[in-house]
Amino acid sequence: MFSLEGITTSVQDWLLMKFNPTMALAMECVIVILLSISLFALLGLILVLMERKVAAHIQIRLGPNRVGPGGMFQTVADTLKLIMKEGLVPDKADKFLFNLAPFVVMMVGMLLLAPIAFAKNFQIWDINIGVLYISAVSSLSVIGILMAGWASNNKYSLLGAMRSGAQIVSYELSAGFAVLTIVVLTGSLQLSEIVKAQENGWWIFKGHIPALIAFVLYIIAVTAETNRAPFDLAEAESELTAGFHTEYSGMRFALFFLAEYINIFIVCAIGATLFFGGWMPLHIGNWEAFNHIMDYIPSSVWFMGKTFFLIFLIMWFRWTFPRLRVDQLLNLEWKYLLPISLFNLLLVAIIAILGWHF
Repeated sequence: MFSLEGITTSVQDWLLMKFNPTMALAMECVIVILLSISLFALLGLILVLMERKVAAHIQIRLGPNRVGPGGMFQTVADTLKLIMKEGLVPDKADKFLFNLAPFVVMMVGMLLLAPIAFAKNFQIWDINIGVLYISAVSSLSVIGILMAGWASNNKYSLLGAMRSGAQIVSYELSAGFAVLTIVVLTGSLQLSEIVKAQENGWWIFKGHIPALIAFVLYIIAVTAETNRAPFDLAEAESELTAGFHTEYSGMRFALFFLAEYINIFIVCAIGATLFFGGWMPLHIGNWEAFNHIMDYIPSSVWFMGKTFFLIFLIMWFRWTFPRLRVDQLLNLEWKYLLPISLFNLLLVAIIAILGWHF
């Protein structure tokens, strides 16, 4: 049966056979970087098209339908347009930081790919503190956003960046506590161990009510962290023109645009790993026949299916809820989500100590 694990093993064996171990490792690193960049580009094209189609369906219209069959090449045409656009830099902008900011945001996305298991034994870096690594690296994206806002020498950009900074730092707390709920239930920070712990059932089902509450908190928090509607205060068009990337054009703007969708994919991939078992098939107790059938579906299909389901949820929110005000946004976090997440963490700790989960 086709498996990504088999392909990676074959490539590794061939490299070790042809080159010495040091050279083989260097070539593996190059292959991983090239594949990561290709994945970023492909995901950007797919997710932008998906967003437009979901929006069109919710608003009872067709969406992109001119370029290619069913409009499937519309995002390719838009990418080519952005590549050919001139990248302008404002006169009094800090040119070095202005040019660096989009790459900082993109690099954070690339670093976050490392510990995610896309399929069985298909993982760039199975680090034993995977959850801590993700929490630490994801907090760096705000640096790129603040850099872009400050370097643009534009009031709208600076206001958008400051809003984004406050928003990301605030909602990281709730997202972190929601993730800790699963860490407490599993007893490990390693993502591969968290997936393995869900072999006899996903945490969303066997973690009782605290796991369900943690999932709801996580989805709300990461929607805010990725600056998605109804929490898109950082780029509120009616107030701030375009927020922190007002002055960006051409490929620099394309990198920010791509980074937003890559971040959505990453937070949904992490959510799928923590709450829905990642690549682990759906297994129900002693239903051996059912479990055996589920095992026939490739692990990569399970992972992508769960991830894209969560991406659809986040896109659904955008076209369902109106945008919040800044005060409402921060009140929601500090007065409601944070106390609930703290109480939920305490509750799950008691459940884990007493062994009440399935």
